[in-house]
Order: sequence, then structure tokens, then C-alpha cells
Amino acid sequence: MDLLLNAVNWINESTAGATTVITNISDFLWANFLMYALVLVGLGITIATRGIQFRSLGEMFRTLKDPAGTEYNGKKSISAFRAFTVSAASRVGVGNIVGVALAITLGGPGAVFWMWVIASVGAASAFAESLLGQLYKRKGQDSYIGGPAYYMSRGLNARWLGLIFVAFIVVTYAFVFVAVQTNAIVGAAAGSFGVDLTGTNGMGFRVVVGLIVALVSALIIFGGIRTISSVTEILVPVMAVLYLIMGLLVVVMNLGAIPGVLGDIFAGAFGLKEFATGTLVAVITQGMRRGLLSNEAGMGTAPNAGATASVSHPAKQGFVQALGVYFDTMLVCSVTAFIVLVYGDIPYGDRSQAGTLTQTALSAQLGEWSVHFLTVAIALFAFSSIIGNYYYGESNIRFVTEKKLPMQVFRVVVIVFVFFGAIASLDLLWNLADLLNGGMVIVNLTAVCLLMPQVMKVLRNYEAQRKAGLEPIFQASDLPEIKNLDAWDGSDELTRREYWDEFDRQQTAKKAGRAS
Repeated sequence: MDLLLNAVNWINESTAGATTVITNISDFLWANFLMYALVLVGLGITIATRGIQFRSLGEMFRTLKDPAGTEYNGKKSISAFRAFTVSAASRVGVGNIVGVALAITLGGPGAVFWMWVIASVGAASAFAESLLGQLYKRKGQDSYIGGPAYYMSRGLNARWLGLIFVAFIVVTYAFVFVAVQTNAIVGAAAGSFGVDLTGTNGMGFRVVVGLIVALVSALIIFGGIRTISSVTEILVPVMAVLYLIMGLLVVVMNLGAIPGVLGDIFAGAFGLKEFATGTLVAVITQGMRRGLLSNEAGMGTAPNAGATASVSHPAKQGFVQALGVYFDTMLVCSVTAFIVLVYGDIPYGDRSQAGTLTQTALSAQLGEWSVHFLTVAIALFAFSSIIGNYYYGESNIRFVTEKKLPMQVFRVVVIVFVFFGAIASLDLLWNLADLLNGGMVIVNLTAVCLLMPQVMKVLRNYEAQRKAGLEPIFQASDLPEIKNLDAWDGSDELTRREYWDEFDRQQTAKKAGRAS
């Protein structure tokens, strides 16, 4: 244990200077370029698609319920919903609890409005990138596989660009962010058990929790995408519903305060009410930045999960993943916002108290038991993010090689980082991830913009079939001008018209049976 303590102290002391430098670079990059780039690209896609994220809300829910068919390999396919839960597992993390509280602390209630705005704009980017992930997916050994690296290589004939993206996402998500999530689990558990974690205190507690999280993660991670998706299919809905119920309890108990809270949000959004946090620029910046980091729209993460789904048409995963942005921000983040704002005693401008603000607010409203409930919620959120973030790394490692040994080595390294997150100070890692995330965004947005002509062709193909009253299906021969679409060769039964004709007959028979 002494050796471990010495090692942790050495790491923290030797990286203190680097943390400051990286933080400054990351803050500058996000505040002066990345935030605006994400917004402008999202607006551009919104205009090009005639507001696809607004006019197709019904289609988002409809496609989410699509059945799972049989894939090219004879296995039952990963459904649209299961792929949705893998991406939601990564999106819905501690940022939805701590990140929202931080945005309000630093930007005031108005930051919540700008989180909603950025989700509405970002949903268009999520649609485009996830459509491309589906369009250029390929047949892997166990399931379909795809993502930005694949559409860079197959759509732009730029494998070198795909390799750059792989480096960014593997380091950021599969290594750094999994460590951050474990750290959040340790912090939440320590709060419930009253363990002091300042400095290197509570190292035995850290090690025990770290080993437990690492062991459970390994059991799931070494099972591959089918095990991962089967876990997230259950875990994500359960944790989201439980947390939403908590938020609704707070809202119902404080119905009289809700109009005032909404008034503060809209007043603060446009600078009509001053807060200790300062100017309108700070309000907008905090809301947009935290919103973007939470819903991940345009970052190139969700397409990795979306590409695993077996669907009849590439546009369907675009709709599903756009819905994921709304799910993350409009539901989960908004619940946190209302919990905090109803509480009211917000330490504006004090970043240090943001981490425990949501717990404090819940405790004040529902009693001490809610602190322990939130500990469980944070643990579930963080654990689901570990699984989702890992898979982003796996799908990109497979872009480089399908050999088993490199994949096994990668999985072991991920588990090491899962454990490392429990024992180390993560200031450097968190800020490094922020910076690397920026590089990932630049590479992905460049590819999405260049491939927008393909996005529009596929979307028009989908909408033409819907207008004709048909369930949209797609095969590569439908748009022969788009090359390198080997996954859309008709071997997946969901892409064949006879499958949907039979499905419609079965659904009609079921309805008739219920009516009689």
C-alpha cells in the first residue's frame, strides 16, 4: 500500500504543471473555435435537411421500435434499440449530474436554456454522422462495425484520416474517460459511506471499489458487443427511469416554484437578470459547452454504436441517434437542472461545490436517503459510460486490425485504466481528454461536411419510399454512384422487401386477433 501511495503522489506532483498548460489550451480551443464550429455545422445540416431533427420526431420513435432480423452471419441482429442503448450508455454519464450542476454554478440558470438550444441544433449533426456510420459500415467477425474512421476510409478514400480519428477516440474514450467514470463511482460511494478521499486518504477504499468495478467491467467487456448491448439494453432504461422519477418527485413537491424556475432560465438566457457568474457570454458559453460535452453530437462517438445495428435503411440510425441527443439533454440533463434550481441555494461562481450540488439539493428536498439513491444512480450512470466508452475504442481498434491478440491486449489496458481511475487524481486526465476531444471533433466534422452530398441522397431515398407508403429499405444498387457499400448487398433480411411484406401481414393478423 505504501508503494501505491508513493506512486500516486509522484504522479500527482510531476503532472501539476502539465495540467495547468493543458487546461489553458483546452479552454482556449473550446471557447474560441470548437463551440462555434459545432454550432455552425449543426445549423448548416439543419438548413440542408430542412430541419430534419424537428420535422421527423415521429419517425425517430417509429424507427426505434424496428424488429431485430437475421444478419449476414445467420445470427440474430442487434436491433436499433440495442444500438441506441449502447450510445446512450456513453452519453448518459456523470456529466448529466455533475456537469449540469457545474454549468448552472458557472453560468447561472440561463445556461440550461442554451443547453436545450445546442441539443436542438446538435441533433442534426447526430443524424448526419450516424447515417454515415450505417452507410459505410462493414461486416465484422461478430456483427456489423463502423463509425467515423470507416466513413473516412470508405467514403473519402482517406484511411490516414481514419487512423488519426482512431488515435483520438481510443485514448480519449477507451482510456481516459473510463478512468474518469471510475473516479466518479469512488467519489459517490465515499460520500454515502462517509470516507475521506482528500489527497491520498482512503486508499484502501479506493482500491477495493476500483477492483470491483474493474472485475465487473472485464466480465462484460471480454464478452464483446453482443454482451455489451445486452447489458446496456437493460441498464440504460432502468437507470434513466429511476433518475427521472426522482426528478419528477422534486417537481411535484415544488409545483408552485416551477414557473419561477422557468422564468429564471429564460431571463438568464438573454441576460435579463444578473447573476454572480457575470456576463451573458459566460451564460451562453457554459450552457453550450456542457451541453455539447454531454450529448456528444458531432463528436463522432455515437456512429460507432449506431453502425452495429441491423436496420433496413441507413437513415434509420440517423433518426434513432438524433433522438438520443434529445433523450440525453432534454430529459436527463433537464431533470438535474430542475433539481438544482428548485433547491435555489446555488454557490454561483464556486466551481469547487458543483460536484456535490445535486446531492445536496436532493437531500434538502427528499431527505438523507436520497443521497444514497443518487450514489447508486451515479454508479450506474458511470458504469454504463465505461461500457459504452470501451466499445467506441473496440470498434476503432477493429478498423486497424481484426486480429485477436491486439484486441485482447487492448481490453487488458482498458481494465487497467478502469482501476487506475479509482486511485489517482484525474485533473490532468480530464483536461487532456477535453483537449483530445477537440481534435476528434475537428477531424469528424471535416469528414461529415465533405460527405453531406451522400447524406442528402440517402435521406431523399428514404423520404421518397415513405411518401409512397413503403417501409424504406436500402441496397447499394439503389444509389450506385455511392461506392464501397459492401454491407448493403441484400444479405441482411431486413433490407429485403419480402421481409417487410410478411412483417406487415403478421402485424395485421395480431391486430385482428386483439380486436376479436
